[in-house]
Amino acid sequence: MTKFLLGRLVSGVIVIVGVSIFMFFLARVIPGDPARLALGPEASAAQVEAMRQQMGFHEPYVEQYLRFVGGAVNFDFGRSLYTDNPVSQDIAATFPATLELVIFAGLAMTLIGGAMGIASAHFKDRWPDNSARILSLLAVAMPNFVWALFLMLILSFWLGVLPLTGRLSESLAAPPAFTGLYTVDALIAGEWQVFLDALAHIVLPAVALSLPGLAQISRLTRTNMVDSYDRPFVEFARAYGFPERSIALKWALRPAIIPTLMILGMQIVALLGNAFIVETIFHWPGMAKYGVNAIVRKDLNAMVAVVMFISVFFVLINMLIDTLVSFIDPKIRLKA
Repeated sequence: MTKFLLGRLVSGVIVIVGVSIFMFFLARVIPGDPARLALGPEASAAQVEAMRQQMGFHEPYVEQYLRFVGGAVNFDFGRSLYTDNPVSQDIAATFPATLELVIFAGLAMTLIGGAMGIASAHFKDRWPDNSARILSLLAVAMPNFVWALFLMLILSFWLGVLPLTGRLSESLAAPPAFTGLYTVDALIAGEWQVFLDALAHIVLPAVALSLPGLAQISRLTRTNMVDSYDRPFVEFARAYGFPERSIALKWALRPAIIPTLMILGMQIVALLGNAFIVETIFHWPGMAKYGVNAIVRKDLNAMVAVVMFISVFFVLINMLIDTLVSFIDPKIRLKA
């Protein structure tokens, strides 16, 4: 197991280094002068050149990259050209909002999608299966922003049961910052009104973000469980008179869940990458929205830092999924 985890760790480090090299040099060769963008069109050529010197853009690319790596190791990505704050400070302020959104979307995707897949397989070709397949098709066919607008119209404007935008109502103050996650911080502080309000605000964006991945999890779980039901060990369990619930959860689900877990890791990382659309629609002050603004304004330090942060998140999630899968099926780590 130690050898298996070390192998995954080495692979993850290689991925992070590769992404850092690619993104750093791509940010330097795309059109547009960051110094000019930072100072505005009315700045003189001397002022722009002074800014380029200050930003270190006059140095060779290799020296800039090595300086960037040295700073990144210490969580120092320089200053944002747009906010004029340290990039690490901006990320620390915006990442908890995105992380909270991704956690709730991931929970919805995993629990609801998994339950739909299990029910579809158990009631194959009957009305629960057909209903779940239609819902999954609709969730995949429509992108996140369409679902976001649809949910806003129905649940906020028409029914008025959920708040529309933001993380918290204006009449409430944010809870003491322990983790940056409003729901968790409110629970720690014992502020139940803030917790319920934050929970209500996160429902719509989390559901809108999770729906495409939820459909993928549901369809994959159903397909793999239907295949498991045709295996001899399931027939053997039925012959011994085990309850159908035990057969579904113990024998059919366990081999079926391994491909689902592997896809789940990719889907969770995709949530982080796709969150900028939902964050923009719901005015959610997260890192994904911050990263898109950095790309639009060619804020190089912020742009590279956000991509690197997502890459590290990707590696950590995949290592976690690989570890879970290796415990479920030890043959996987023995083959690695």
